[in-house]
Parts: sequence; structure tokens; C-alpha cells
Amino acid sequence: MILSQKIAAPMAAALPAVLTALLLSLPAHAACDKLVLSADPEYAPLHWYDGKQLRGASIDLATRVLGDLKIPYEVRYTGPWKRVLAVAAAGDIDMVVTLKITPERERFLAFVQPAAFPNPVAVYVERERAFIFRNRDDLKQRRGGIALGNKFGLDFERYAEANLKLDEAGTIETNFRKLASGRIDYYIVGLYPGETWLAKHGQSAHFIAMRPFLAADQNYIAFVRGSACMRHFAAFEARLKELVKGGGNLAILNASLQQLGIPLDASTLVRK
Repeated sequence: MILSQKIAAPMAAALPAVLTALLLSLPAHAACDKLVLSADPEYAPLHWYDGKQLRGASIDLATRVLGDLKIPYEVRYTGPWKRVLAVAAAGDIDMVVTLKITPERERFLAFVQPAAFPNPVAVYVERERAFIFRNRDDLKQRRGGIALGNKFGLDFERYAEANLKLDEAGTIETNFRKLASGRIDYYIVGLYPGETWLAKHGQSAHFIAMRPFLAADQNYIAFVRGSACMRHFAAFEARLKELVKGGGNLAILNASLQQLGIPLDASTLVRK
């Protein structure tokens, strides 16, 4: 008994030092000393990478809330969009801004309410060949285009497979060129990427986004579920609600649109 007590005493004395060493070996954001956030680098005007840093309305809104709450943060470029999601799923960052809700993403992300920004899916047509569009059934007898890898929800995918003639090929540029040449009658793409490309290439006058939108999607800010920074979730959500109620999110989006020279009003989603 005396021998065991002599052994146990030094072990107990050494325990605090061992625990301290373990804590120091953990990543800095393990205790949420600094919240690390990232975003898709190719989805202007919501978020994009300029070669040096991530920019855009999503970044500005998230950091506005974090700043208001005095939460230290780092905006980190982590690579292409798929890698951003993989890094988040692995718990190597604390927040992703901004994205749509899907069941798969909800497994590792906790989405903040309300939505940060509207993010509708539009049907673009060449202005001189516009047609009556009331809903997706009006696309059935026409040939459409969609960029490789673009997904607009399981419901639309099932509908398109059963009812639409869609050519899946190329990029935004490829599809707008096909639309201009008459090889397709319409092109389905997110409103923001569409307007961004048209403004950048001086083509806004030649194409229009039909109303109503094909899908009135929303983008959300999300915390990584396993992150220590989840302790800030409730306060972050409360502050975001205040900003959205006062239109602060749309003011931030309008500033991003103006910065890129995109003639779109964030409140009405109509060109100015």
C-alpha cells in the first residue's frame, strides 16, 4: 500500500503538466480562440477568390456579424468548392459562407437562420428569341443547356430527366455562346453567376433572365457541427436576424454587385 501511494503521488503531480501539453498541441481553433471561415472561390458576387484573398458579400456579412460580436476570426482560402466542403466535414474550419441547405450538408453543418441571401436559379434566353415562360412545363418542347456539374436539387433533376431536352456541356461561356448561336433555346444557371459573366463580358443587353425564376433558392451561413465555435451559434444567429430585418444583408450584397459592375438590384433581383 505504501509503495503504491509513493508511485501515485508523482503521477498525480505530473498530471496538470501533461494536460497542459496536450492542450497546447491542439489546433488554435480547437478552443475557438479564432473562428476560421471559408467559401466557394468561384461564385461572385456572393464569394470569390481574387488571387490573394476571399472576397464578396458572404464574407462581408459573416465578418460583420463576427466583428459586432467581437469574435476573432480568420478568412481562409482552402481551394476549390469541393475541397472547402471536405475541409469543413473534417472539422478543419469552423464556418462556411454561404451555401444552400441539403440533407448531406446538414450532417456536418448547422445552418444559421434566417437565410443570408436569395440565390435564385434562372432561365436565360437570347433577348430577340424570348418566349412565354410561366413555369418549367413551358420548357418541354424546347432544347436547353446546362453547364457540366451544375445541380439544382433532386426534384428538378428528376423532372428534367423525365421531361426536358437538356444538353449538359461546357462552362457558362460555352452555354451563352450556344444560346447566342441558336443551338439551344434557353440556358439554366444561377442568377448571380449568369449576371456576373454577362456584365464582365459586356453581354447584358443581349440576354435576359426570365421570370418567374426556376427556383427561388436561398443561401445560408453554416457552422461546422463539431467545432468549438458552435458556442457562438445562438449569439451569431440573433445578430444576423437583426441585420436581415433591417436590410443590412441586401445592402452588403448591393455593394458587392456594384463593385463588380453588375447592374442588378439585390432587393428586387431586377437589372437597374
